[in-house]
Amino acid sequence: MEFFKIRRTIPFMRHALVFNVISLITFVLAVGFLATKGLHFSIEFTGGTVMEVTHDKPAQPEKIRDALGAAGFKDINVLKFGSSQDVLIRLPLKAGPDPKVQNEEMQKQSAAAVEVLKSVDGSAKLVRTEFVGGQVGKELATDGALALLMVCVGIMIYLAFRFEWRFAVATIIANLHDVVIILGVFSAFQWEFSLPVLAAILAILGYSVNESVVVFDRVRENFKKMRRAGVDEVMDASITGTISRTIITHGSTQMMVLAIFFFGGASLHYFALALTIGICFGIYSSVLVAAPLAKYLGASREDFVKPEKKTAEVVVP
Repeated sequence: MEFFKIRRTIPFMRHALVFNVISLITFVLAVGFLATKGLHFSIEFTGGTVMEVTHDKPAQPEKIRDALGAAGFKDINVLKFGSSQDVLIRLPLKAGPDPKVQNEEMQKQSAAAVEVLKSVDGSAKLVRTEFVGGQVGKELATDGALALLMVCVGIMIYLAFRFEWRFAVATIIANLHDVVIILGVFSAFQWEFSLPVLAAILAILGYSVNESVVVFDRVRENFKKMRRAGVDEVMDASITGTISRTIITHGSTQMMVLAIFFFGGASLHYFALALTIGICFGIYSSVLVAAPLAKYLGASREDFVKPEKKTAEVVVP
């Protein structure tokens, strides 16, 4: 479906070097932030205490946060949870690696936090408490990294069978470019990296692959149709021909993500933020990074259109 159609082919490949230099600079900056500042992991990865507290009247997260901060709690996270009377409080782990010491410390944290909450609002009641140990957090981080690796390997295998190895390599580099930039932005601003953010990154990987597949499908078709065109012309025509679809797909998706960002509450804030960054850079990488990389790796018409073999005529005397 097309709401509009671009009649003139846009010469993307003419400026491919400029786009790749921009991508390289952005990628290096992201890696630099990750190396120097690291990620601000949530308690799902580092361990800590999760408390669900209910009140008789609408809760005030700002007052609760200020009261806990004044009581000596650091790096706390207070979110509205469910109804306006409920809040979710996350307290980071302070104890060492000994699991027994960790459990004792988290129980003390929970009891002290409840006392502070009752001083703010006497109707505060503790509904549930969950303890996440440091070892569990490490396992989650390891499993998350493994999931990311397996997704990348699966994408490469799929694209290698679907198209050709040059397109598989170009796509996975472009997609990893998106992932590293998302992580770099979260590192630069020290935004909390949680399991929902990890889920957003995995979703962006699949989303970007879908865009690359659409572009490369059009490249394959145009190599067969545009017999006299060069690689640059075919790439330009393919990207231009998919722009309408790209705008419709990404625009409608971004509208839903913005709804989550503004109305989904604090618990989904960074999830929507990661998706927004990923969608923007996903368009850029799928169109302006993957196609030039495939060209630099030597993609040509012969990869899709095999030359016809000439059969010698047999002359019978």
